Amino acid sequence: MTNLSSADQEFLEYLVKSLVDHPDDVKVDRKVDEMGVLLSLHVNAQDMGQVVGRQGATAKAIRSLLRIVGVKNNARVNLKIEEPEGVARAPRADRPVMPEEGTA
Repeated sequence: MTNLSSADQEFLEYLVKSLVDHPDDVKVDRKVDEMGVLLSLHVNAQDMGQVVGRQGATAKAIRSLLRIVGVKNNARVNLKIEEPEGVARAPRADRPVMPEEGTA
């Protein structure tokens, strides 16, 4: 596995900092193993919506661009978007919501 000299990490930081309202809070951790490169993205809780986008469209586009950077450098690049502490997740639309006891 070749070291991409962190070009993938720098690209991701540049891209995400261009999208968010709190660019100083953007942090990317890079880990290389036999599976490839794993980039872990940390952003301000208020910027999560901008990074993920509607139905994950922005995150999907970022992953596609990172895949292209990886192909150019003969490496598999994966992105993990870390959830900020204290952020409550909304239930996913494809997950059935169970009625509470005593209702229905």
